[in-house]
Amino acid sequence: MKWGIKFELSALLTALMIAVPMAGHAAYKEGDVSDGGSVSGKVSFKGAAPDNAVEKISITKNPEICGEGYREVVWVDIKGNALRGTFVFLDKVKKGKKWSAPKSGKYIVDQKDCRFTPWAQVVKRGNVTIRNSDSVLHNINMREMIGVEKKGRKPIKRTLFNFGQPDKGDIEKALKPRRSSYISLNCEAHNFMFGFMLAPEHPYAVVVNADGTYKIDNVPPGEYTLKAWHPKLGVQKTKVTVPAKGKVESNFEFSKQ
Repeated sequence: MKWGIKFELSALLTALMIAVPMAGHAAYKEGDVSDGGSVSGKVSFKGAAPDNAVEKISITKNPEICGEGYREVVWVDIKGNALRGTFVFLDKVKKGKKWSAPKSGKYIVDQKDCRFTPWAQVVKRGNVTIRNSDSVLHNINMREMIGVEKKGRKPIKRTLFNFGQPDKGDIEKALKPRRSSYISLNCEAHNFMFGFMLAPEHPYAVVVNADGTYKIDNVPPGEYTLKAWHPKLGVQKTKVTVPAKGKVESNFEFSKQ
């Protein structure tokens, strides 16, 4: 009898852990920030580019749309010393500014000329529009990357959705990551199409500009962990203290691993 009770309790705890993977994380509260400050800086790359910074993948399907020969997939995009395609964000912000609507009114992943556009973007959790601008079949596989910050281990990728889109047009999908804000995209029909997203619980996240600079504004005064994520080079982090209506500068420098 005791064994049966222990087994039932164990099963119940396991079920709860599966059903509520984000337990303990309070929902982000939106509001006005009257005394907010800002965090800005630059993400740069030091030294020679990694040997695998650019990958050439043969184009074997739909050359009339995708082009002929091969596609250069730029995994590590360096211009000058700017490391482009990097996300910078504050970690675990409990309350602050409201999410601002994207310029188009909705978050869009556009499959155009057999590329995901944009390559990197920050999105609010909820609905995302998957657009096919090409007259060929695309099959988007969007996956939650679990364990990105664990050094020496490859992330576990949990599929959020995976579907074929043979016709031009838009399809709305619910983006609901459970354990991680890091998102990867690839096309199952074209093995040279990739992209990345960050889907945090708050709006204090950006993709760096073309020159590697970034700015996060309307930050409530306080101490934070600031992180920079490059999908191929990993995550760096530092502590910052944002004063009321003040400015903080914090730079990140990546190098060949």
